[in-house]
Amino acid sequence: MSRNILTMDLNQTTPGKPRILIIGGGFAGLNLAKKLDGKDVEVMMLDRHNYHTFQPLLYQVAMGEIEADAIGFPIRRIFKGQKNFTFHLCEVQKIDSATNTVATSVGDIKYDYLVIATGSNTNFFGNDQIEKYTMPMKNIPEALNIRSLIIQNLEKATVTSDPVEHDALLTFVVVGGGPTGVELSGALADTRNHVLRQDFPSIKSDQVKIYLAEGKPQLLAAMSDQAQQAAKKFLTDRGVTVFNSVHVKSYDGEALTIDNGDVIKTRNVFWAAGVRGELPEGMPKEAVGKGSRLQTDEINRVKGFQNIFAIGDISQVVTDKNPEGYPGVAQVAIQQGRQLAANLIRIIGNQPTVPFKYNDKGTLATLGRNHAVADLGKLKFQGFVAWVLWLFVHLLSLAGFTNKLIVFVSWATNYINKNSDNRLVVRYFDTKTMMTDPIAR
Repeated sequence: MSRNILTMDLNQTTPGKPRILIIGGGFAGLNLAKKLDGKDVEVMMLDRHNYHTFQPLLYQVAMGEIEADAIGFPIRRIFKGQKNFTFHLCEVQKIDSATNTVATSVGDIKYDYLVIATGSNTNFFGNDQIEKYTMPMKNIPEALNIRSLIIQNLEKATVTSDPVEHDALLTFVVVGGGPTGVELSGALADTRNHVLRQDFPSIKSDQVKIYLAEGKPQLLAAMSDQAQQAAKKFLTDRGVTVFNSVHVKSYDGEALTIDNGDVIKTRNVFWAAGVRGELPEGMPKEAVGKGSRLQTDEINRVKGFQNIFAIGDISQVVTDKNPEGYPGVAQVAIQQGRQLAANLIRIIGNQPTVPFKYNDKGTLATLGRNHAVADLGKLKFQGFVAWVLWLFVHLLSLAGFTNKLIVFVSWATNYINKNSDNRLVVRYFDTKTMMTDPIAR
């Protein structure tokens, strides 16, 4: 009986109280739902995870600097006091715009207004070999896979008698010179320069090689020239070999080939070279733009539809002044979510809508211990002050007081000890099958 009631609740909407169905609990979806608190609408969110992930700190989970739970926060807890909000843990299977229905693993769900906020996933640019053997980092499980791989390979390097295999185990390649790739490269350099002597004394720091490969002529292409130059200099000074204007051609799990002719023997390749929209099934090809992003108008309405919207990384706001869409950063998603909430209320009340305009509050990227770059409008600076600002901004942006406290204590302890207590292999990563095993071996 309860199952039938549940199905009826999901498969019909309430007359006079429009249902706004949000797919995705990232920055965009959360801010949209929060701004609809107290409005005379029904807000329903769907996500395959029951937690929100603070993606800017994924690389620190991957490097064992903070624990994974510290960057995740239960979605139900975030909205515990919002009476017009419900959440369902499920997989979205298909959108049927003709019937205003979304097919999911818990049944068909009706909507009056649909908001797609599914974010993005790793873009391997159609290279199946690279997709199979490289390590992406777009969610917590993938970050934990990287953590396991790094520690396992360091452990293997302490016992192997094969010098070629020893070098490959201690060679790390990061592909992609955006914020994720730069921050991961800096964290790898910190691990080599500070952690190895404590945890792996038999491995000398000069035996560890770190490469960063970027297809553009500079790192951090979206930031200022000052930030780009400072980032490359700092990483190079810390022993990272930076390749610009190159592309990875292949990687078979043992040898990585770059189009400049270099072949690098390595067991560790981390892919941060691009993203593509996490596109639900059912959207027409005409609405899909570059990078599998949904083309939307200036109020984030998907082109060709009246009641379907897209925000965050999945959205490509196409205008004459903005033909490529906005960058896939958290601030864009947050602002789009808040603006769309106001516009949906206007649409429901037959009021004029307001076009979305992105207010760029600046960009920060950390490069490792004591160093970051900051572009804040006309103010551009690098070094320790930028690093402290980066810490402060990211700490305040975390969801939940407990998470803030855990991360702060971890950062303080790590800074003093130049090490971390979170470098655990809690699930074995098998490099032959590229699968995880929950049983430590």
